[in-house]
Amino acid sequence: MPSRIPEDALVLFQGDSVTDAGRARDVWKDWGTGYAMIAASWYSALYPERRVKFLNRGVGGDRVRDLLDRWDQDFLALQPTWVSILIGINNTWRAFDSNDPTPANVFERQYRKLLDRIVTQLNAQIVLCDPFLLEVVDGQELWRPDLNEKIEIIHRLAQEYNTIHVPLDSIFAEASARRKAKFWLPDGVHPSPSGAALIAQSWLQAVGIP
Repeated sequence: MPSRIPEDALVLFQGDSVTDAGRARDVWKDWGTGYAMIAASWYSALYPERRVKFLNRGVGGDRVRDLLDRWDQDFLALQPTWVSILIGINNTWRAFDSNDPTPANVFERQYRKLLDRIVTQLNAQIVLCDPFLLEVVDGQELWRPDLNEKIEIIHRLAQEYNTIHVPLDSIFAEASARRKAKFWLPDGVHPSPSGAALIAQSWLQAVGIP
């Protein structure tokens, strides 16, 4: 399958710390050290003649509402033609470490508002990535029902908005059957270099890179 990303596209990676991956905020084109860097580098090495540009605007700790708050400067001002979103684990996590839950209806309403903005104000191709969790730290098993609910919402939205969809939670679950969870996600949430590479590989396959 040929790549779906056309020549001269501008691809924006958005999300939380998994996307952020230590990027330098004062360096406009810095990709961080995570999956966004791996995916952008690999694509650029395969197809240098296409002149596809990649930007990373992930911010550690973000939830869906934070992406809405950053809309003007970190979406609209950049005018991407492709938007890839990996968000949601903090919407679950904050319910357990800060007593600040995001009910399912609120999560869906906020996510839908974000997608509507992308469609109407950017007309960009959308890639939706599932948040993910492997139970590594005691107590993380309690997160699973809340996270599953949010993943189901993302699945529905991906179908409704006809986006490309990357089912990362299932992908990590399958990977953990081959090697222990800590190998991929040392704290159950943040990827190791191998975990970041797995995300990048899955993302590239979703956009048509074999």
